[in-house]
Amino acid sequence: MERPILEVKDLSIVFNLRGQVLRAIRDLSLELYKGESLAIVGESGSGKSVLTKSFIGLLDRNGTVSGGQILYEGMDLAQFKTEAEWQRIRGREIAIVLQDPLTSLNPLLSIGGQILEAIELHRDLRGAAARKEMIELLRDVGIPEPERRAQQFPHEFSGGMRQRVVIAIAVACRPKILICDEPTTALDVTIQAQILALIKDLKRKYSLTTIYITHDLGVVANVADRIAVMYAGDIVEIGLCEEVFYQPVHPYTWALLSSLPQLGVKGEALFSIKGTPPNLFQHIAGDAFAPRNPYALNIDFIERPPVFQVSPTHSARSWLLDPRAPKVERPRVIEQLRRERSEAL
Repeated sequence: MERPILEVKDLSIVFNLRGQVLRAIRDLSLELYKGESLAIVGESGSGKSVLTKSFIGLLDRNGTVSGGQILYEGMDLAQFKTEAEWQRIRGREIAIVLQDPLTSLNPLLSIGGQILEAIELHRDLRGAAARKEMIELLRDVGIPEPERRAQQFPHEFSGGMRQRVVIAIAVACRPKILICDEPTTALDVTIQAQILALIKDLKRKYSLTTIYITHDLGVVANVADRIAVMYAGDIVEIGLCEEVFYQPVHPYTWALLSSLPQLGVKGEALFSIKGTPPNLFQHIAGDAFAPRNPYALNIDFIERPPVFQVSPTHSARSWLLDPRAPKVERPRVIEQLRRERSEAL
């Protein structure tokens, strides 16, 4: 198997809040391969954005990497301490599209000026050459009349158009990895589809490796090669898109899929995951999902499960995968998904 372009090993990230320590990422390991699209899914607060912000040095000031490695191009990004070190990575090698384009853009600068700033800072282009590149980028992201629109300001653009501009700024530096943090939040369904199609087109044109952060499993189905399911600061299941959707093995993944509104039955209440995520200020004994897991075993409350390999591309942290564990039937919705897929094929 090819070497990963980015490798995370036993990563831990903590935040100091009013004298208390919150453990946001707990001994997490992950591999990202060149050219793939990896989707990271999970409830709000599971650590998705914190994880990816650590790749580009954008953790809040009270957040620190307390252990582990983030390996990229022979460098351990977890050891970076200064802004000068991060400037070699941020934008040039790894770029991010944040979820709120209005707050990501400077309201006092023209759209063209903000894209030019990225081009001049990271690619050493100036004058007519930089402006030509800026216009080309606006055209690539589907902005009509780019010469005229480049002179306008963020408030003169719709939400979908602002998101296109933010994407243009992110790819202006020709990064190898593009992180898309909830790129379709607050956009209507039609515009969401356009933005996702745009990112896929840019991925092909610029040979990008993409990471999508989302809690919308409908988005995931359209863009991902692999899916990593996060819960309480750790990846509990990871595999190819088809494996996670149609052959999931972790009870949390079952619960997420069961929560899909389109799988609801008329006249019946929609499924919801009972309980709340664990308090990350406190030590978590055993499996973090155990208190909310109707399939939990006694050992789930005592010892953290290891990672079990389901296939060469599919693994999960669940004691149910231990050969000694009792056999349990997957929820009806999961079997329904598999049947619908078989019928479609």
